Amino acid sequence: MSQTRASRRRTTVLLAAVAASALAISGCGKGDTGSSSGQTKFVQGTGQITKAKAGERQAAPDISGKSVEGKNLKLSDYKGKVVVLNVWGSWCAPCRAEAPNLAKVAKETEDKDVQFIGINTRDLDKANARAFERNYGVDYPSFYDPSGKLILKFPDNSLSPQAIPSTLILDRDGKIAVRALKELSEKDLRDALDPVIAEK
Repeated sequence: MSQTRASRRRTTVLLAAVAASALAISGCGKGDTGSSSGQTKFVQGTGQITKAKAGERQAAPDISGKSVEGKNLKLSDYKGKVVVLNVWGSWCAPCRAEAPNLAKVAKETEDKDVQFIGINTRDLDKANARAFERNYGVDYPSFYDPSGKLILKFPDNSLSPQAIPSTLILDRDGKIAVRALKELSEKDLRDALDPVIAEK
């Protein structure tokens, strides 16, 4: 391997490591960590909700893996439905604050072809994630992603999840219609979700 190629490869590996570290260094809330996450912290949300017009949306990656309950879970199994994809951790105070809102709206939109799915991250023990789901009445499935690998599958320059919590709303074609980098109130969630449900 030439020196130039070796140097480029080192730079690429270094940039990938920096990107992964950036996601894991700054804090959810203000330096909030939990017992299952050790000293791991996450990037705080910007408070923004970004919407993409129908013709300008990028497809979400077809992530797959095991759920918190140990079952197989694949995002593409829900194509044809509007999908609300929420990134959360049991150790994250804003995630705990928004969980009842997500659980309530999930129940109330089931008959409108809406599927809520979580991505649980940085919980090193599934028991903490399962307790979170029980405590907040979260009945929908969540990917178990303790290392954050699934989050990193979202393409650069897309409306990717970049904070904990983050919520994406995918249209019926599996494209990212909305990204929220904040804790969602019930009103925030409905205001973002209802127009996507209404699309034909």
